Amino acid sequence: AENGVIGFDGNLDIRPPYQREFIYKPNQRDAVINTITKNFPLNVMYWAVREDGTFEVIDGQQRTISICQFVDGEFAYKNRYFHNLKEDEKEQILNYKLMVYVCSGSESEKLEWFETINIAGEKLTAQELRNAVYTGAWVSDAKRYFSKTGCVAFNIGSDYLNGSPIRQEYLETAIGWINNDDSNDGIKLYMAKHQHDPNATALWMYFQSVITWVDATFTNKRKKFMKGIEWGFLYNKYKDVVYDTKAIEEETAKLIADDDVEKKSGIYAYILTRD
Repeated sequence: AENGVIGFDGNLDIRPPYQREFIYKPNQRDAVINTITKNFPLNVMYWAVREDGTFEVIDGQQRTISICQFVDGEFAYKNRYFHNLKEDEKEQILNYKLMVYVCSGSESEKLEWFETINIAGEKLTAQELRNAVYTGAWVSDAKRYFSKTGCVAFNIGSDYLNGSPIRQEYLETAIGWINNDDSNDGIKLYMAKHQHDPNATALWMYFQSVITWVDATFTNKRKKFMKGIEWGFLYNKYKDVVYDTKAIEEETAKLIADDDVEKKSGIYAYILTRD
């Protein structure tokens, strides 16, 4: 699902660029299948008409994917996969009617629809909404690095960052760092500036530089204390300083062993800033 989903004989883009990554939990997707098997109505789905006559899902992505995954045998409901069902049960699911509203309009109008109708659903994060506003090649490429399960940013940075890649928190952090401003307006301005860039290579290279600098400066990784620190801001200010890394490690170990130091995570910024 994270690599894009097409359906309806190739005429429906189930996950357009501004949609969130697939995040339904097992109990949520089970609720969808339960609704269908009981022939109860699912909430209304919204599709938008494209200029070429095809459609894209504005709201209903996760319900649609849950149905398709069950029919495709990717998970079981009440200990039965789709292929375990009786023929009449299969037919009931395959013939279940969805209520779909189809709307047309400009890209900005469709995005406004998306933001409005998702208020009642699972709340979007601030970065998911920004991705919706500044959709394009840059966002798509940035999400390749920062927004997928097991993405490369997670592989090298999970010991240092809080949050979840698929809820766009890694991407949000990286943008705030490279921009040296993690406010909502600051991140939006950065994304507006780079919206039409062909790729997000610069952001990815910057992020790698931050992680490499952290590893080189603090040679003993202590995940318990190093996770969630604003490493990018420290990198921006102190990356060109030449440190005695052996002395840094000795001081770090001493401060961590000191019971009078209550907030161990604050040690790292203190060593660099002396504040």
